[in-house]
Amino acid sequence: MTKKPVTIQNNMDMEARPIAHLVQEASQYASQVFIEIDNKKINAKSIMGMMSLRLQKGESVTVVADGHDENEAVAGIEDFLIAEN
Repeated sequence: MTKKPVTIQNNMDMEARPIAHLVQEASQYASQVFIEIDNKKINAKSIMGMMSLRLQKGESVTVVADGHDENEAVAGIEDFLIAEN
């Protein structure tokens, strides 16, 4: 299992499009991928779950992945979350 704290730099703005892109990024990996914030652990491959988090720029989250490509998954999600737009 790989965990990495990340501060969101991507302007998520509660729109479906950035969340959908995040879910697409997570879905590329065979590993289980989760976003942890506060006391919530949400499957990053679930569009409804991710929309329920209401992610905002500047928020700190933990990216968690478990599986054979977990390092790549964490790096890919981190890259998405820190990409400024």
